[in-house]
Amino acid sequence: MAVSTNKKVTCVRFDRELLTGFVQPATFLQPEGLELLSPSGTVTVLPYTDIKCVCFVRDWDNAEKILEKRTFASRPKQEGLWIRFVWRDGDVMEALLPNRLLDSDPLGFTVVPPDPAGNSQKLFLPRPALKDLQVLGVVGGSQLRQQKKAKPAVPDQIKLFD
Repeated sequence: MAVSTNKKVTCVRFDRELLTGFVQPATFLQPEGLELLSPSGTVTVLPYTDIKCVCFVRDWDNAEKILEKRTFASRPKQEGLWIRFVWRDGDVMEALLPNRLLDSDPLGFTVVPPDPAGNSQKLFLPRPALKDLQVLGVVGGSQLRQQKKAKPAVPDQIKLFD
């Protein structure tokens, strides 16, 4: 089933130019680059080597503050891999990557920024834009918690339903 909604994005390029537009979530990642529909209606394909990150935003206001908060104040509450990545230009940022690495795209990573309540809800980081990626921690996950052991039955306990 095809998705009919376009998502608002702001593309941050390595030359610090911000491009705003829409992407189709199911098809915006093309082998030759990112397909961006501008607000005026023109479609452009941006090469992955030019893109620093793609920010899925609520609105295009305050675009200059899009990557303002770059680290978590404390350990993240949301479940996932807590990562620190370094862009080619030396900028550093932390984010959360889903625990299911088999679902990650070969063209890049979709992560949750340190302030998901801010204007940027998610970020797409193309692989050619990254110099380094470190896992800082594994946060939560029901499969990661140790199973609680059942308490042994008390021998003198009355059996109600025998």
